[in-house]
Amino acid sequence: MELDISIEAAWPSPPDWEELAERAAAALAEIAPELASPRLSVSLLFADDAEVHALNREWRGKDKPTNVLSFPMIERDELLSLSPDGPPELLGDIALALETCAREADERGVTLEAHAAHLIVHGLLHLAGHDHEISPADARAMEQREIKALALVGIADPYGDHDA
Repeated sequence: MELDISIEAAWPSPPDWEELAERAAAALAEIAPELASPRLSVSLLFADDAEVHALNREWRGKDKPTNVLSFPMIERDELLSLSPDGPPELLGDIALALETCAREADERGVTLEAHAAHLIVHGLLHLAGHDHEISPADARAMEQREIKALALVGIADPYGDHDA
């Protein structure tokens, strides 16, 4: 999977946000092999709350910022049947909101880097058709994928109450 990364807000440095996103995506591809296709691309935007608020209002009808937005471009069935050969496929777009992410990281007692990695993995799973709002079993399965992928990049269980 190829990431097209834009950093349009004052995300603090270090870390190297592009490198973090690439590591998180590569780890997730080990857990969710359907995301390993070199044909797939994802647009990842590191934005601020104002931009994510505007996107959330326009595309989701919710007049508030949120930590991460995911906009899938293909259905899960299409992703799973994607042949290894062929033209590039845009899996979808993800946007992270700096101020909301920073506040949540602080509330959880984790680094912004760890929280952003978690939200990137979470967003990519949504693009791949996973959804934690369908049922408790679906939520648990999605959380388990997140925990395993994050462990591969040295980030602890973001839920704090699961065994990987």
